[in-house]
Amino acid sequence: MLGLTDIKTGRTILHNGEPYLVLSYLHSMIGRGGAVMRTKLRNLLSGVIIDFTFSGADKVDEAEMSKSHAQYLYLEGDQYQFMDTATYDQFFLTKESLGDMMQYLVEGTEVSILNWDGRPINIEIPVKVTLTVTDAPPGLKGDTASGGDKVVTLETGLQVTTPLFVKTGDRIIVNTEKGAYVSRA
Repeated sequence: MLGLTDIKTGRTILHNGEPYLVLSYLHSMIGRGGAVMRTKLRNLLSGVIIDFTFSGADKVDEAEMSKSHAQYLYLEGDQYQFMDTATYDQFFLTKESLGDMMQYLVEGTEVSILNWDGRPINIEIPVKVTLTVTDAPPGLKGDTASGGDKVVTLETGLQVTTPLFVKTGDRIIVNTEKGAYVSRA
């Protein structure tokens, strides 16, 4: 059982019998009313994000999750196909359950699979991924006293802000937690 102070970002908890990932939390004291924890939770089965407030004496169970390694294969309709690299079993996850993570998936990407009750329910992607720039406006020099930035489109459709020297066809490294340019690959 987890107490109010044990609920942190990135922790998986059971709420109403389903596993949730804690996306953010805010601990606050309300005068004589005691402490509360306002959280933003993502359901790992459906992908739905909810706001929930825990009061001072609330306890919550930690979701028992196991991890395995897999490789992203391809997209078929709304289903992202994966293959477990240990057993070679293939399975799919939907766009709703993946959320924003699908913007970083290209064929062959290695991911960690979160398993709950013996079945895959979600993935963890690497902190940094390498993607190819498919559309980049020309970098124009001008009123840039300290460099300059431009927005480019990557092979997955994701748009990130990069320095002016990045051009179409370049491979760049993107931070998946912030959705930001890191460096050239």
